[in-house]
Amino acid sequence: MLMKTKTLALIALASLMVITANAQSRKERKILYSSQYNYEIEPVGVGQDGTKVFKVWGYGKDVNAAVMNAKEAAVAACIFKGLPGGAGSAPTPAICSQPNAEVTYADYFDEFFKIGGKYLQYIAVTNDGDPAAEDRIKLKKGYKVAIYVQVMYDALRKQLEADGIARRLDSGF
Repeated sequence: MLMKTKTLALIALASLMVITANAQSRKERKILYSSQYNYEIEPVGVGQDGTKVFKVWGYGKDVNAAVMNAKEAAVAACIFKGLPGGAGSAPTPAICSQPNAEVTYADYFDEFFKIGGKYLQYIAVTNDGDPAAEDRIKLKKGYKVAIYVQVMYDALRKQLEADGIARRLDSGF
């Protein structure tokens, strides 16, 4: 009986080693799941002409860091992913339709999204106060916070077009 138990344990250990060898490395999984271009966005209404209003979630070690991350995510979503359609409105396409624009123009976006960077110019309105209890979730290593933002979408598009990052809408294919 003891020999059978040891044999089963060895088989289980060997199969676990094979499964682990085929799995992604820890670093690869971290990059996949912590990508700065994965966003949680919920349209909430219609803003003034040229703006987009939505609720966006951010992550940080404290509430203030999570709020700043949410602001960055709001602008980045407009640039790289586009926005989902809301009640009666169509989805908004990404400003940079070029695949891998965040890699192609990495130097530009590193500067654009640095702490206190240019991206903050395109956030018109936010609810910067302490988020409500349902919009503030305590996590194991920090907070997940939702804020309501109004992004100056048209101005952002014009700036990226002027900087040669996004193609103009009237430029054809």
